[in-house]
Amino acid sequence: MTVIEIDGLAKSYRVYQKKEGIWPSIKGLFHREYRTVEAVRGIDLRVDRGEFVAFLGPNGAGKTTTLKLLSGVITPTSGTARVLGHVPWQRENAYRRRFALVMGQKNQLWWDLPANESFRLHQQIYRIERRQFERTRDELTSMLGVRELLSQPVRELSLGERMKMELIAALLHSPEVLFLDEPTIGLDVVAQYNVQNFLRHYQQTRQITILLTSHYMKDVAALCRRVVVISLGRIIYDGSLSGIIDRFGGHKVISLQMSNGQPPDVMARYGQVLAAEPPRIKLRVERSMVPQVLSAILAHCAVEDVSVEDPPLEQVIAEMFTHPNGPGGHADEGERPA
Repeated sequence: MTVIEIDGLAKSYRVYQKKEGIWPSIKGLFHREYRTVEAVRGIDLRVDRGEFVAFLGPNGAGKTTTLKLLSGVITPTSGTARVLGHVPWQRENAYRRRFALVMGQKNQLWWDLPANESFRLHQQIYRIERRQFERTRDELTSMLGVRELLSQPVRELSLGERMKMELIAALLHSPEVLFLDEPTIGLDVVAQYNVQNFLRHYQQTRQITILLTSHYMKDVAALCRRVVVISLGRIIYDGSLSGIIDRFGGHKVISLQMSNGQPPDVMARYGQVLAAEPPRIKLRVERSMVPQVLSAILAHCAVEDVSVEDPPLEQVIAEMFTHPNGPGGHADEGERPA
């Protein structure tokens, strides 16, 4: 069953162009100049029930704008979208009770009150029956290990603890769709790991639909099978995580351990030397040239050990943002995984 349906969704803003200096500022009071910023440029997307989809892109690509459109916070300039059969920007109460939005850089909990007080407020807003509320709250706080912190003011909690409380608040009414905007931003490695484990377990047991934006590729690799990449307001890839490396990773990394400490200047003829700490050397080699390069190296050099790896995912994604058409220069979408 398709839960999220987007067709030609676009959002643009008129931005005032303020000029420097006193006289230009005075003139601006009577005659203002604007420019149009296209945050989202006619995207199409389908997400089925129970999918955990990563929504990636550089800063300013349109990720957060899209989540705001799907949650009804803002209205589009053109296009249509339906989530669970509802038009988000109509802001129907029936829809509000079926989704949740968590933004890692904004708080929904009262800063000076204990999290439990904010949870009680959410209970009243969503009209959650008392026993169901207490059962859900206790289950979530136990899963995230924060039950003993419920009576502590939110401002006294660590960043990781606050994010756990934000997730609990978003899930108290058992939403069917969850929008996550940078949920692990600023968290340390341990907190990121705990949040990842919780989200993975919760999504698998409840089969809710999650759309996640994140700049941490470890979040994506740990949680999502499907990846949608947006750049300059347009979707440039929709497919599997491994498909990104196959399509946009135009090279491989060959790691060699030389038996005689082969100097790096000799190895440079076979590829770009990424690291040279004799007897270990790493080379960047075009994907299509790997068999020939390996044959040449093994024929002319004394090699004790060799490995061929894909480049780091972060590097591939960064290159993908820089060159969205990929090595082949085609901007068609990737294959969606079954």
